Amino acid sequence: MGYIKLILTLLFAAYLTSPLWEKPVSGFVDVSFLDQIDAQVIQGFEYLKEQPIIDDLSKKVATIPVRLTMEAGETKYAPVNEVEKPALATPTEGLFSVHNIQIGDNMKIVNAELGKAKRITKNEYGTEWHTYHTDYQNFLMVSFDEGQQVNGLFTNNDLIASSYGFKLNSPKSVVHQALGKPIQYIQKGNVRYLLNSDGEMDTYLIENVYVTVFYDVHEKNTVTAIQIISENMENQKGALYGNTSEELQKGFEFQLFDLTNAARVHHSVPPLKWESKVRVTAYKHSLDMAEQNYFSHTNLAGQSPFDRMTMDNINYSVAGENLAYGQSSSIFAHEGLMNSIGHRKNLLKSDFQLLGVGVAFNEENQPYYTENFYTP
Repeated sequence: MGYIKLILTLLFAAYLTSPLWEKPVSGFVDVSFLDQIDAQVIQGFEYLKEQPIIDDLSKKVATIPVRLTMEAGETKYAPVNEVEKPALATPTEGLFSVHNIQIGDNMKIVNAELGKAKRITKNEYGTEWHTYHTDYQNFLMVSFDEGQQVNGLFTNNDLIASSYGFKLNSPKSVVHQALGKPIQYIQKGNVRYLLNSDGEMDTYLIENVYVTVFYDVHEKNTVTAIQIISENMENQKGALYGNTSEELQKGFEFQLFDLTNAARVHHSVPPLKWESKVRVTAYKHSLDMAEQNYFSHTNLAGQSPFDRMTMDNINYSVAGENLAYGQSSSIFAHEGLMNSIGHRKNLLKSDFQLLGVGVAFNEENQPYYTENFYTP
């Protein structure tokens, strides 16, 4: 058994470093036989996942300081980790469903079950999130591939069904007992993207499908959301961040708005109304941070969020601002903000009535998120 582990370890090391030596060697030796070996190495990796991993090609995800302003004149600071969107693969075939919808279901089945989508927005994978809810209850997001089959699912409502026996509000310990040890990274090409390891979420590879389970640290680490993405969908994105566009920018903005309202309704707080004027204020701050390479409520001209609102002729009785930077999607940004007590208070503050979200990208395609809340 020890010899098998040694052989598989050596093969896996050769597989990871193959981009460095295959091309030079191919000039002297026919290396086409390696394609079959690579396939076997990938299968053999499951056998070795308890063994020490090779870190030569790994890339850690940075910890990003996310800040928030709760009310006029009051600012608090809290860290939120930049995490990446987990990869997923093929139909789960009964293992997981969200509102009776599974990976691989046809769009006709979804529409028959859920009706017309409330909103359709571009996501970082190049597909679209179809958002379904009834006044932000029974909230879920569904993505479809070119064949109109479900390739992505997300919900932060009590819509999760699993043959593994956990659901919304299940303790983390139940998830761990059912699914075991989460995976540590996703690899794209020669770059290994390490997954969040601060306990706020776990990602599992289950029958070629990656499932990310989010936890609410303020509710005794119970399940607060789940995301499932097919392998083909994940492979459409060649790196941690997707290709930026005006469509993706608007998609992130409306997705963060909808996620906020779904969380508010789930916690018995009235939903916010979209406010285009303050959205411009939020967007200008995100763009300024992205272009000037800083991250702060106070811009380089010394202006606070409240100064910026006043300059844009926004009259408020109470106002607040949440910032996030580097998260690969609005889903991860929102879940991170909900796990930071100051940001959470802003998101669930019943005094707020209006919200505008502005998103901008820097040269590395990293998104900056600004949420401006207020009540006239």
